[in-house]
Amino acid sequence: MSTENSPNFGKLYLIPTRLGFNPPLEVLPISIKKVIEAINHYIMENEKVGRRFIKDISPGKQQPSLKINLLNKFTDPTELASFLDPCLEGHNMGLLSDAGCPGIADPGAEVVNLAHQKGIRVVPLVGPSSILMAMMSSGMNGQSFTFNGYLPIDKGDRKKEIKHLESLSFKKNQSQLFIETPYRNDKLLADLVSILDPSTKLCVACDITLPTEYIKTQTVAQWKKTQVDLHKRPTIFILHKS
Repeated sequence: MSTENSPNFGKLYLIPTRLGFNPPLEVLPISIKKVIEAINHYIMENEKVGRRFIKDISPGKQQPSLKINLLNKFTDPTELASFLDPCLEGHNMGLLSDAGCPGIADPGAEVVNLAHQKGIRVVPLVGPSSILMAMMSSGMNGQSFTFNGYLPIDKGDRKKEIKHLESLSFKKNQSQLFIETPYRNDKLLADLVSILDPSTKLCVACDITLPTEYIKTQTVAQWKKTQVDLHKRPTIFILHKS
């Protein structure tokens, strides 16, 4: 199939969501409200979370009119190709993440790739990305950085990966970002403090855009003297060895 965008197809809008449950229009532009009000076909990770977001940003929108496909770890890959059928029939669609930007550390990238293959125009909208906002506020190398997702769970493998990322940061002058399941954040911070060189800089960016936001960059030696509770709080970790 030609990948040239068809004027007869609907568009796939990539709709960023808030990073917590603060009022959506405090962190999102009015353009997202306008798109939400005009679209009834959605692809989302979690129906309850997605519907709540739509209701909060557009209270007058009729929820029964929404047509939803779920894209998460339980989605049958053979069903994915049909998710964009409304676009092929001329309807605009919205792709929602549970938090932040679709396609960034998010399964929505699979749908975006499929849209390009089918010649459907992809329209990214402006909104918060915890990865970029953490990097912006870290004071580290915004010219060269890598997001590494989750670190290994196994204790030995995790230690090896942390040392590898520290070495990579030094060799390439590159900041290394990663995340953890929120209930294991405190354990990861303890591991980082015990494994990394005392002079390595570490940024902890937690609850970004929320009233409880906590962002701090300091050396590992300084972190040894710092007490912070990260339990069940969405957090980005960034290290940089220079």
